[in-house]
Amino acid sequence: MSIEIYRDAWGIPHLRAGSARELARAQGRVTARDRAWQLEVERHRAQGTSAAFLGAGALSWDTLARRARLDDTARRCFEALERRDPETADWVRAYVDGVNEELPGTRAPEFARVGLGPGRWEPWTPLGVWLATHILFAGFPAKLWRDEALRHLGPDAVGLFAADGPGTSGSNGWLVAGTRTTTGHAVLAGDPHRYIEDPGVYQQIRLSCPEFDVIGLAVPGVPGIAHFGHTGTVAWSITNAMADYQDLYRERLRRTGAGVEALGPDGAWHRATRHTETVEVAGEAPVEIEVIETGRGPVIAGGPEGLDEGVPEEERPVFPGVPVALSLRYPPRVTEDLGFSALLPLLRARRTADVDRAFDLWAEPVNVVQAADTEGGLLHRVAGRVPVRAEANRLHPVPAWEPGHDWQGWHDSPRAGLTDGIAVMANQRGPATPLGVEFAPPHRADRITALLREKEQWSAADMPRIHTDTHLASAQPLLDRIEALDGLSPEAVTTRETILRWDRRMVASSREAALYAAVRSAVVRRLAAHPAFAALTAPPAYPDVLLPWLGLVPRVAFALEHLLRADELYGIDRAGIVRAAVEEVAAEPPRGTWGDTHRLAPWRALPEDEREAAAHSAALSGDHDCVLCTSAVPGLTDLAARGPAARYIWDLARREDSLWVVPLGASGVSGSPHHRDQLPLWLRGDLVPVGTDWQQLKKED
Repeated sequence: MSIEIYRDAWGIPHLRAGSARELARAQGRVTARDRAWQLEVERHRAQGTSAAFLGAGALSWDTLARRARLDDTARRCFEALERRDPETADWVRAYVDGVNEELPGTRAPEFARVGLGPGRWEPWTPLGVWLATHILFAGFPAKLWRDEALRHLGPDAVGLFAADGPGTSGSNGWLVAGTRTTTGHAVLAGDPHRYIEDPGVYQQIRLSCPEFDVIGLAVPGVPGIAHFGHTGTVAWSITNAMADYQDLYRERLRRTGAGVEALGPDGAWHRATRHTETVEVAGEAPVEIEVIETGRGPVIAGGPEGLDEGVPEEERPVFPGVPVALSLRYPPRVTEDLGFSALLPLLRARRTADVDRAFDLWAEPVNVVQAADTEGGLLHRVAGRVPVRAEANRLHPVPAWEPGHDWQGWHDSPRAGLTDGIAVMANQRGPATPLGVEFAPPHRADRITALLREKEQWSAADMPRIHTDTHLASAQPLLDRIEALDGLSPEAVTTRETILRWDRRMVASSREAALYAAVRSAVVRRLAAHPAFAALTAPPAYPDVLLPWLGLVPRVAFALEHLLRADELYGIDRAGIVRAAVEEVAAEPPRGTWGDTHRLAPWRALPEDEREAAAHSAALSGDHDCVLCTSAVPGLTDLAARGPAARYIWDLARREDSLWVVPLGASGVSGSPHHRDQLPLWLRGDLVPVGTDWQQLKKED
């Protein structure tokens, strides 16, 4: 059979071919056709060459990518894949062949804007794209924050500011067994929370050949359907397990002629690999960087002279008087395995047992997997590699020259069951608890569970109301503080009473939600400005790309519950801060609704001009701890850069009754009718049918 490409009414590609290999080639072709600019941005990010056309703003990322050896790790993993699993390696090559066939003919306008021509993909480029997408996913920079908090505030600060993991990507996911559905078959539903990008981070697609027929959400640049898929007889989905599987080491380095040595835990100096690379920067002079790798891993910050020669020793975020660098140890660099051997078995899966075996081969990111099949099989487990090592490794950077911080094998993957016919995962403490440090607050998981308990029988069509629930349970500690205030000005009394009458729903049309959010932001800013936290306001001498994890205002914002409820907070008068915040907002209240300031702000490699950006901005309901998780940063901005990067409902009774939607559209080509046609649906909480009838599809030439 020749390769056939069909489209449904939403421009979603349905691909049909005579073999899995031909189908991979077709997937590469259609992805390059629909997402050429996105593919090239991701390829350059994986290689550390994006500053060459995006400018100095991309230099910090490119430096991290080079120093962390992302492209080299991807190449090594592919070479190991060729040895261990030649069928999958050949399948990946076929995908790359399809990309390379289609890319040269692209008409994506962004290439002309930056004077860039499409490049050529290497066989390992999909692995590099996967690695670059997920290298910061587990949030290893949070260890730098804990280190700073410990140093300046003491051990209690770790728990106070934990907020259970606001800085990493998350998801909602729930599984309802057939005993709790109207059809007698299970339903899976949820939404991955990622940075909303234009084009989107997920690609709706169908892959059909004599071996399998799978519909799901693919990662552009990576073959197959890894995270969310439905084969007709089994469906699966994932959420971020919030596991900790990357380590940071403080390294003592010294120069020896043209080389570099690192002090090991045996007390001896060992040769480190070293070379230099040149990063091209559009509009500026090239930058030469030194790439060093020790026995622990690549050095991602600093070198033999320390983290920053220009910073006085007493201000460095390390031991005064001791030049120290930071190395990163991450599983694929150690194992030469990114888990791509799981991808073909997932497509071929017929039952939950098949999905289970496929995820035994998963590497990273570490996820909680839920699956169900048409025979009543159910699966709820963790998948991925988490090293066994000392507790200190999990919390903060550890000294490479001290023994006891090496890896000692891998944790077993925890498993869980269902309770009353349901299983809910929203990044809270659950089956993955032994593998992580910080998890999401329980609010989203508790709310989904409560909603599912409201009735005994559910259908696929019922699920969107759970996706779009806007109840904000995390508001309670601040509301308690506001309720306890007295002696307020008349204007502040009115503000106080209005907020206390609020229904706790972050609806775009709500003026009360806007008033609450304004007070919350004022409290966050005032807490962050308190002298008790002054030592945490100056950014330490780490690369810019890591600094978002070290920002004091976001840390206060996402830990606000803990900070307001703690018995004591470094002598801070929290009642006074809340009082001042209410008076501040009462003197100049927000003029509109929550949606007037809480608006969608998707990331684009090339920003639009102000007029285009305003035209594409959309009012949003929801908030960080709502099931409808549209994340702003209180105290900093109400704009939401993170949110549901897709929504899905997998029906095991009839696959054609399954539903899905993405924030923008199926096409990444500006001006295409399918570039943004799903946005109105996504905003309303509506989904579209997956569309499995070939007779209803339009064949593409």
